[in-house]
Amino acid sequence: MPIKVADGLPAKEILRQERIFALEEEVASNQDIRPLRVVILNLMPTKVETETQILRLISKSPLQVDVDFMRVSSHESTHVSQDHLVKFYETFDAFRDGYYDGLVITGAPVEQMAFEDVDYWDELCKIMDWAQTHVFSTMYLCWGAMAGLYHLHGVPKRLLGAKLFGVFPQRLCDEYNFLTNGFDEVHNMPHSRHATSDPNAIEADPSLQVLSRGFTSGPALVATPHFFEVYVLGHFEYGRDTLAGEYWRDFKAGLPIQLPENYFPDDDPERQPIFTWRAHANLLWRNWLNYVYQMTPYELETMPAVKAQLAEQAAAEHGVPAKL
Repeated sequence: MPIKVADGLPAKEILRQERIFALEEEVASNQDIRPLRVVILNLMPTKVETETQILRLISKSPLQVDVDFMRVSSHESTHVSQDHLVKFYETFDAFRDGYYDGLVITGAPVEQMAFEDVDYWDELCKIMDWAQTHVFSTMYLCWGAMAGLYHLHGVPKRLLGAKLFGVFPQRLCDEYNFLTNGFDEVHNMPHSRHATSDPNAIEADPSLQVLSRGFTSGPALVATPHFFEVYVLGHFEYGRDTLAGEYWRDFKAGLPIQLPENYFPDDDPERQPIFTWRAHANLLWRNWLNYVYQMTPYELETMPAVKAQLAEQAAAEHGVPAKL
């Protein structure tokens, strides 16, 4: 798909080498359509790698998407140059008066901390609250999903006895759901986390639907009616070698680390992993962008009224609270 990002973004050249089409700003501005406006709140320390992973997935749709990057102001990133942040990222203040088709909130390596102990927690809560009226659909990834479920639905986080690390099969729960349309009955998803959202609390919330669930890894895809909120509790955005990189990083540092499950052929870390989740990852993001494209108003400023009407419709159809 033609994605439009700022000229000079490192991810742009990587995607070009992969033969993924990214529009130059001048060409995109002359196309007579309204592109989708998507903001990525990148909480990961590895900014460039995460940018590339998410843009690679967004690129698989035929829709034009304008992508901007947000960062929190209450935390100083140390794994990326300040020049990169200044050039390509804006803080929340630059976005708060705008309206957007989509927002992506990434994970962060803080899942063993209490939410309230994360230094940017208050700012993140303000962004999540803002998204309820200024963004049509927000996709929350891994820790971001746990944070959203906790803040917006009161779903507690639960530490796991051992790190969930590897590629795990997930069973499709609703084959007719728009977001998982085209999914096989079983799909794979990478996980790399020390915590999970309480599955019982998710099941007890009438405004949440589990779309796919791991046999051993718990809920994988969760969404609200009309997909105002989409929670991905794993890492569909991961590339083939991301888990390998995490494994070798900890191994070489002398940290206790297990082999990622169902990942290396014959559990041999010297062999190249098999990319078994790429098709479903692309399909999820394509379905999400397609839905957002069909449902968001052309005049984005009318979004609060549109969302309120859809929330009332969901309340009548599904018996859930009529809230955004």
